[in-house]
Amino acid sequence: MTTVLMLAPVAVPVLGALSYLALGWRRATSWISAASAALVLAAAVALAIEVHRVGPLTALGGMVRIDALSAFMLIVIGAVGLMSTVATPSYLEGEIRAGRATPRTAMRHSVLVQLFLAAMASAVLAANLGVLWVAIEATTIVTAFLVGQRRTRAAVEAAWKYVVICSAGIALALLGTFLLNYAAAHAPGGAGLDLAELAVHAAGLDSGVTRNAVVLLIIGFGTKAGLAPLHAWLPDAHSQAPAPVSALMSGVLLSVAFYAILRVKVIADAALGTGFTRALLVGMTLASLLVAASLLLAQRDYKRMLAYSSIEHLGLVALGAAIGTPLALAAALLHILGHGLAKGVLFLGAGRVLQLTGTSRIDEVRGLAARSPLLAGCLGLGVLALIGLPPFSLFASELGIARAGFATGLGWATAAALVLVLVVAAALIGHTSRMLLGSPPEGPGAATAPARVPAPIAIALAGGMLACAALGVTAGPLSTLLAEAAQIVGGV
Repeated sequence: MTTVLMLAPVAVPVLGALSYLALGWRRATSWISAASAALVLAAAVALAIEVHRVGPLTALGGMVRIDALSAFMLIVIGAVGLMSTVATPSYLEGEIRAGRATPRTAMRHSVLVQLFLAAMASAVLAANLGVLWVAIEATTIVTAFLVGQRRTRAAVEAAWKYVVICSAGIALALLGTFLLNYAAAHAPGGAGLDLAELAVHAAGLDSGVTRNAVVLLIIGFGTKAGLAPLHAWLPDAHSQAPAPVSALMSGVLLSVAFYAILRVKVIADAALGTGFTRALLVGMTLASLLVAASLLLAQRDYKRMLAYSSIEHLGLVALGAAIGTPLALAAALLHILGHGLAKGVLFLGAGRVLQLTGTSRIDEVRGLAARSPLLAGCLGLGVLALIGLPPFSLFASELGIARAGFATGLGWATAAALVLVLVVAAALIGHTSRMLLGSPPEGPGAATAPARVPAPIAIALAGGMLACAALGVTAGPLSTLLAEAAQIVGGV
């Protein structure tokens, strides 16, 4: 029974994809995706309870392994996946009515989204670094078709840019995987690429080979996480992908890629000491925050604005990982979940704004609060969550990262990061307030008729914000899971 439960997060979305291939997309089948995501979330919660009760679990001869960190990431995948797929039927119906999609497009979209969820679940359940690499590469292949779904020139260009840059990054990670395998083959223990065994026998790895491998792995997986220097694919891909896909890419895919970095960090800290990965991650943090802050100030596209915000928040997660204390790591993991929920709400809301106004330009959207109070309210609250205001969980996680940074000798990096975060916050508030307030301009975005938000989208938006706020008040049962996951990353 435990084996079935462990395989469910991969098997259920695969069955969902097969169902769409067999039955097509129509009103009766449009909710298969949401049901699939709900089952993934339910399996993740059940696995988290079981892991807390008996410890790490394995299946399929040790190829599948789940511990507290894996269980937490499955919860992130399930939660953001459920929010996105609940909103998807209404979104696709709107695209079909506008002539930008057909039922065949909707079927292909749903198949790919299900395979996307399966690939991400495979990545966090993989016990082997090679399998983890394959799963993350699979997400690139699947999402490339989703990014280019509209088949406009901009969408196709964004898809190719995404494939080229991420393939370059993942190739670096593959080279790092080969080097780490070489180091393991010439070290006692015969760990191979098994992540748990590598962590146990890391002290016997050749330091020179391991150092090169770690650099390649962190930069390679950091590419998929949207961290500088190979971040340039992210704004184009997020801005051109359909809104539910943007929500999944920003809210989950980046975090799954960073999960791979955390697994590498455990091995690197045991083999090289904590200072090596700390220096590398701090450098990537500050570079990512600087890129996000500088490009957000003059941003003119609200979907690209949200994409650059994702670079900022993954930079903060990297800072928490660099600090490396239990408080910082638990805060970084909480930040992953809070960011996924808030950014999912914002991308889904942005997709609805684009359908209503026909433009993604910030200066062509005005008076949204008067036209659609619910949509504007969720967007406004989402931005307040992103900039770290209470009661949202991002306030608690950023406070935890900052406290840990000043307490562990990284005060200078933490202070620099906070300054850049303030710049980002000012830019987000300035751009968003112009969209929500005032009178609509002439041209695109000028319609003033009240705009109804379809019930499924409204449920997804409100549910995401309520969950983010609830986590800011209390993490509840997640507190224990976060503490156990932080101990794994910290090598305890």
